[in-house]
Amino acid sequence: MTARRQVAALPLRRTKNGAIEILLVTSLDTGRWIIPKGWPSKRLGDSKAAAREARQEAGVKGKIARKALGTYRYVKPEIGEGSPIDVAVYLLAVLKQCKRWPEKRLRQRAWFDVLEAAGKITEPELSSLIGSLQGLSKRDAFRTY
Repeated sequence: MTARRQVAALPLRRTKNGAIEILLVTSLDTGRWIIPKGWPSKRLGDSKAAAREARQEAGVKGKIARKALGTYRYVKPEIGEGSPIDVAVYLLAVLKQCKRWPEKRLRQRAWFDVLEAAGKITEPELSSLIGSLQGLSKRDAFRTY
């Protein structure tokens, strides 16, 4: 079975002491912690589509990386008999947090340090991607990817 594709933003910011924090949101169905993700757009490139998802789901805007940090796969049970989805993940350096956004009443959002965020994610490949940011500054993270 061929996997379908999605795009995701991994919102991050640097604290005053230079550590990276990751913004997670809750899923609509189970309330588990996830990153903003959605379907690619015919009108937008993948990174811009990922940034759009971050605005809609988490209410954040910023600078999106042009190149994906990596990918992870999950199974979406709502599509057929549990279709696999490959998700390209793009770093998003958060510059603004909105007070209002489209899904504010549907989701919670919260900042976590890198290891805590990695531990809250149930998809092992995504957890590993997030964990790979431990010890990097935000600037280094964008230089690397």
